[in-house]
Formats: sequence, C-alpha cells, structure tokens
Amino acid sequence: MGLKITRRIALAALAMPALARAATWPEKPIRLVVPFGGGGQTDIVSRVTAEALAPRLGQPVLADNRPGGNGNLAAETVARSAPDGYTVLVAGAGTNSGLNALLYKGVGYDAARDFIPVGMFCTTANMLLVHNSIPGASFTEVIAWIRANPGKFTYASASVGAITHLIMEDVGARLGLDMTHVPYRQSTQAMADLLAGRVHARALGLPEGEAVRGAASVRPVALTTPTRRPEWPGVPAMAETIPGFEANAYFGLALPAKSPPEAVARLNAAMNDALRDEKVRAAFARVGADAAAPNTPEEFTARTRVDAERWGGLIKKLNLVAE
Repeated sequence: MGLKITRRIALAALAMPALARAATWPEKPIRLVVPFGGGGQTDIVSRVTAEALAPRLGQPVLADNRPGGNGNLAAETVARSAPDGYTVLVAGAGTNSGLNALLYKGVGYDAARDFIPVGMFCTTANMLLVHNSIPGASFTEVIAWIRANPGKFTYASASVGAITHLIMEDVGARLGLDMTHVPYRQSTQAMADLLAGRVHARALGLPEGEAVRGAASVRPVALTTPTRRPEWPGVPAMAETIPGFEANAYFGLALPAKSPPEAVARLNAAMNDALRDEKVRAAFARVGADAAAPNTPEEFTARTRVDAERWGGLIKKLNLVAE
C-alpha cells in the first residue's frame, strides 16, 4: 500500500511541471505562419488577427509569410514544427479543406492528420477586377467580349487552386467561357501586371480590392456575394447574372497535431474574445473582411468540409492539376 502511494506521489510530481507549463502558455512570442506573400488578402487579414490576439495572449504574435504552392510550403512548415503551441498556421481551403492534395502531387502533409483546428476568424467575399483595355461597363458586357474573343481573355490568380482561381474556373464552366489562367506566386506581382494591362482581369478578395479602389486603369465589374454590398455601390453581384452564385474564402487558425489541448483552448478563447470586440470587427471591416462569429474547433471543421465538397468537386469535375 505504501509503495503505491509513494508511486502516485512521484507521478504527480512529474506531472506538475507539464501542468505548470500549460497553465502559463504562452511564455514566448507566437509565430503565425501566413501561406501567401505580403500585400495579398491572406496577409492583410492575418495581420489584423495577429494584432488582435497579441494583447489577449500577453505575447507578440509575429506574422511569418511563407508563400509557395498555394499554401503547401506554409502547411508543411507548421506540420513539421514542434507541437508546443508556438507555431500557428493561417488555415485556408487549399491547405485545410484538402484542395491542394487534389491539385498537387506529393503534398507533404495531411490536413486531417497533421493539424488541430482552432477556429475561423474571418471570411472574405471576392470581386472581379477588369483592366480598362477590355470594353464593357458591366459584367454581362465583359462576358459578351470574352465570348466574342475565345481564348484571348487572361486572368491572374495568386496560385493554381487558390479560391480566386477556382471562382474563375467555376464562372467559366457555368457560362461556357474560354479564358486563359495566369497563376502567380506573389499577389503583389499579379496586381502589378493587372494594373499595367499585362493580364486582363483578376478575381481577388475584397481586402485587396480596397487597396486599389479608384485605380485609373481597372474597374470592378462583379462581386461574389448573393446581393450587392453598400461599400461597393454600383457593382453588381454575380448572382444577378448567374443565379445562386456565391463564393467567399475562409481564414482560420490551426496548430500542429499533438499540440497541448490547453494551448488549443487558450488560443480559441483569445480568438473568440477578439471576435466579440466591436473594435476588432471594425478593423476587419475596414480591410474588406467579414469577422466570423465566435466559433469552436468543431464548427471550424464543419466549414472546411463545406469547401472540400464544393471546390473539391469542381477540381475533380474539371480535372484541374497544378504543374
């Protein structure tokens, strides 16, 4: 009996340092791995999130941009990092809805196996921005030009398989349009080429649209929202031409598998506290994003599955492959 009691005391003593570490997490800065380069919508909303989380966690939250392979480089970086709660992935459909696994050969991570979902912090609607070299004041007139000039209309995206690429593939399939996709590694270079007229168009998140509002060489012709939005007066919804069309991108947080449950819970609580703060919600709105409602890891997982079904089905239907 005495031996058993002694053993229990010893085990409890061994457990105490681990419990203490969990109770005090985080004790150092947190690395927020952003799957795309600076200036794109993922970078923009990630930095709003980092700024909101830092005071709630009592530690700096440092954005680390790791562009490449539509998020594959960032996802592999996080999947291989120490599961201690200090390396966090900005999760999107490419990495966490399994879309990249359908598009790319030999993806070096498994979304279900290698990550623990924490929660979704925002969504972004998208717009179609067209260079003024393409005639037509409306979305329908631009479509008419594309039909009259098969194969000549070029559109940029941040990467093969990015939501903005898939939106254009979906629009093209629904309307029977012959368009040429030009993928980029950096959103900033895609935007520079669009503004210069080296490509004709780009679907992009509203956060990036805000950055070029009023640019002389381009114009927005449609939004991927079910109805028009007051902050973009006069810009029609794609649903006015394609009934029922809607598309947005989600952004959330994920930790490496086997991360401490306490870190998952604390990070989720900090995120949700930020999402209840009207100042934080206004900060998202200022950059064109829609703050999520406070949510659980399970609710975030449900959203990833919705995108897996919609966009994964499109990838399979059109037999899309990333080279």
